[in-house]
Amino acid sequence: MSLRRCYQVGGHKLAICFVDSHNSEKLLPSFAPFLIDETDDVELTVTVDDSFAMQRSSDEVGQFDCGGCNHGVYQCEDGGYQFEISDIRSVLCATMQSNPDFSECKVALHADTFAQRNYGLNNAMMLAYSFCFATDKTLLVHASVIRKDGVGYLMIAPSGTGKSTHTHLWFKNIPDCDLMNDDNPVVRIVGDEVIVYGSPWSGKTPCYRNIQAPVGAFVRIQQRPENTIQRLAPLNAYAELLTSMSSMKWDRRVYMGVNDTIFEVISKVKVFELGCLPNGEAALLCYDTVRLK
Repeated sequence: MSLRRCYQVGGHKLAICFVDSHNSEKLLPSFAPFLIDETDDVELTVTVDDSFAMQRSSDEVGQFDCGGCNHGVYQCEDGGYQFEISDIRSVLCATMQSNPDFSECKVALHADTFAQRNYGLNNAMMLAYSFCFATDKTLLVHASVIRKDGVGYLMIAPSGTGKSTHTHLWFKNIPDCDLMNDDNPVVRIVGDEVIVYGSPWSGKTPCYRNIQAPVGAFVRIQQRPENTIQRLAPLNAYAELLTSMSSMKWDRRVYMGVNDTIFEVISKVKVFELGCLPNGEAALLCYDTVRLK
């Protein structure tokens, strides 16, 4: 008998069905804060079945970069996709197959260790979520987000640039700040507002909070020998946000959904570029600038 668990992430409801008795929600401890009562009105269903065998029906169409680990992507004849999810050591941890709109996905876990099975399923869920809701004004953003006075500020940059360092400097130097998520928050347009949500995906920092806040600004972090900040023009703001979003350029539905949402986001929220040193003065300069409406 299969086990079914329902969750709500970024306002979207999803279900995970565990077919095998040795698999359960214990593989995804970061999802626990997002657990909801059983419901039928889910928008995404992921079935975890280790007996599921992926059948490649075409050549590889791309590689999805997930924090330095590239996952192979293959397109099916019906328009759906198949993924091979490998860890940093190139160990195959999971395979996933989706229907064309990612509302139904099947996942098989292949690795033996808990860490590898967690990695495989966690990444499969992140891919399924991102691509399923790409046309619902929903973005999964590679960012570290800090909240101050009920408003969320998202720091974006390539891995290793200093996003987490900068949000830590806010926490250390600016009173009443709290970290919402340190790697992959959800951003949605709800009505006329841009909202940021905590998510089950937070990189190396265990910050899995079921909270939300209106977005105050996006800040592109760059390491510089001095602290400077400027607001980006719309075209530059678009380019910076696009590189921070989970997307698939080879899928028109997903890619256009992400593009349309970014254009709407930058019409509502300011985007800045912060050149900075890793010091408290940089955090104060950033906060004093972006909080001004």
